[in-house]
Amino acid sequence: MVTSEYKKKETSVRYSILAAVFVNVVINYMDRSNISVAGPMISKELGLDSIKTGYMFSAFGWTYAFLQIPGGILADRFGVKKIYSMALILWSLATIAQGFVGGFILLFLLRLLIGAFEAPSYPMNNRIVTSWFPVNERASAIATYTSGQFIGLAFLTPVLILIQAYTGWRGLFYITGVIGVIWGICWFFIYQTPMRHKKINESELAYIEEGGAVINRNKEEEYKKFEWRNLGLVLSKRKLWGIYIGQFCVGGTLLFFLTWFPKYLIDYRKMDFIKSGLYASVPFLFAFAGVLFSGFLSDFLAKKNISAGLARKAPVVIGLLLSVSIIGANYVTKPFWVIFFMSLAFFGNGLASITWIFVSLLAPKSLLGLTGGMFNFIGGLATILVPIAIGYLVHKGDFSPALIFIGGLALAGALSYVFLVGKVERILID
Repeated sequence: MVTSEYKKKETSVRYSILAAVFVNVVINYMDRSNISVAGPMISKELGLDSIKTGYMFSAFGWTYAFLQIPGGILADRFGVKKIYSMALILWSLATIAQGFVGGFILLFLLRLLIGAFEAPSYPMNNRIVTSWFPVNERASAIATYTSGQFIGLAFLTPVLILIQAYTGWRGLFYITGVIGVIWGICWFFIYQTPMRHKKINESELAYIEEGGAVINRNKEEEYKKFEWRNLGLVLSKRKLWGIYIGQFCVGGTLLFFLTWFPKYLIDYRKMDFIKSGLYASVPFLFAFAGVLFSGFLSDFLAKKNISAGLARKAPVVIGLLLSVSIIGANYVTKPFWVIFFMSLAFFGNGLASITWIFVSLLAPKSLLGLTGGMFNFIGGLATILVPIAIGYLVHKGDFSPALIFIGGLALAGALSYVFLVGKVERILID
């Protein structure tokens, strides 16, 4: 039990750490999704049809997904200070290099590099929050940094479109890449673990530790050597498969908005290029509202001693069911109603985006990074498969089958959380 004395005297360093992670996420998603803004112009200049465009959008996911497990191992083995800084700088340099490409193959290879360098980011985000925040603040902390992918793009999408309008798609990559390099250097000097941070006091340290934060008072971080049997452990638990499949399905809706959405508005809904930037930002605002509402509601219910099954699972299941509404856009023609259904679906995706809370609550304490890596690996497979699948589905000029596909994924995700995850409790290992 945390005493009132701790509550009165504790510092609030964890919130400044969370703010820095939020910026990481904004830059992360800016550099993975700027391709969607540039997509229509790149396709036209490089002569790419819808199938090649789908492969271009998916390239990031090939390495991002398959390097999730090594990324989780790195987070467990070496911590996050140096690796995160290095990853930020490297993926930003690859972003800059995209501005120099003259053909599909080099662009595809650079997208592979960006995916590789971004791969450790979310396992590291989860490790940071798990070590800096008590359990009763963790969903809201995860929601806060996750909201960076939505609020950043909500406000950045119109800005990115304006940058491209004035500097071209190559200038877009130069500018966004330079921002990432600068922030990567800043991160190295900002981040420390709870035990090494100079501004945290004993009261805050005790508060987060007694509240369930995973810290080690004897070392900077508890580094774990990789063992193959551990991989078997995180692949053998039904609960974990429930969240793995659910993450793939949550990612399906998100990937549509991060890749095909601007092209859908411009090429298939025939909206004006500049206006499409304003229209495209609206669903991101709804997703931002959804993820914050979900996170803070989940923690509020948890503090009221509502069961973890209801407090943690209900927002995710309801959100996934709401995401099915994306199919409604197939049956309307006016821009208002198209954006309405897109916004409702993306609001639902935002509600469901606190899924990382289940990694911190279900994973064995010594395998948080590896479990997070597997979780994001299977979720990351959506970044490979979904853009390519959409490319094939829309090849004949009709986008309706693609939206039905996205809605079906969301429904499958809801069923996975209902029937596979079961009781929310940490998995214990010998």
